Amino acid sequence: MKKDIHPSYGPVVFRDRSAGFAFLTRSTLQPTETVVWEDGRTYPVHDVEVSTASHPFWTGRGRLVDAEGRVERFRRRYGTASG
Repeated sequence: MKKDIHPSYGPVVFRDRSAGFAFLTRSTLQPTETVVWEDGRTYPVHDVEVSTASHPFWTGRGRLVDAEGRVERFRRRYGTASG
């Protein structure tokens, strides 16, 4: 492997501020901000907009957007399944 062509690979905290969720992993990102992690050490931190803690698919808070009424027409025609 060639030397000095690959970025450094080290620990980085990914933080989703909207959900109050963060996790520590390894990455080639080079963030400029730092944060003190649960183990008392300081790590670089990268803020993300969406994570598994805030994404509608993972949280179950998804909304069905239907501008043409297809879903409602289907429900009227075939009824809704009650769980």
